[in-house]
Amino acid sequence: MNEIIKNIEAAQLKEQVPQFNVGDTVRVHNKIKEGNRERIQIFEGTVLKKQGGSTRATFTVRKTSNGVGVEKTWPLHSPNVEKVEVVRRGKVRRAKLNYLRERVGKRAKVKELVK
Repeated sequence: MNEIIKNIEAAQLKEQVPQFNVGDTVRVHNKIKEGNRERIQIFEGTVLKKQGGSTRATFTVRKTSNGVGVEKTWPLHSPNVEKVEVVRRGKVRRAKLNYLRERVGKRAKVKELVK
């Protein structure tokens, strides 16, 4: 039974997985189906966390829209996620940036990683 599940999950994996880390500012191109039409909506924000592995891997992105914090979580291998663009790299020392939820304005920024 376990081998059957592994084979099904392996078939659902994407070939090209986007490379980004926690703290990066990313643009997620998300497919939205409205009736019989399909469009792509862009969600830009900071990656708060990445978790899971294999087909169950997810990532959470946070942005502020009209003064209200908005978080969305996507499966990494979802067919609805068209692509993930990295706008800027972030310099962080943690795996999960939950502390950003209480911060507002300039305090909620993540420093840019300069290479």
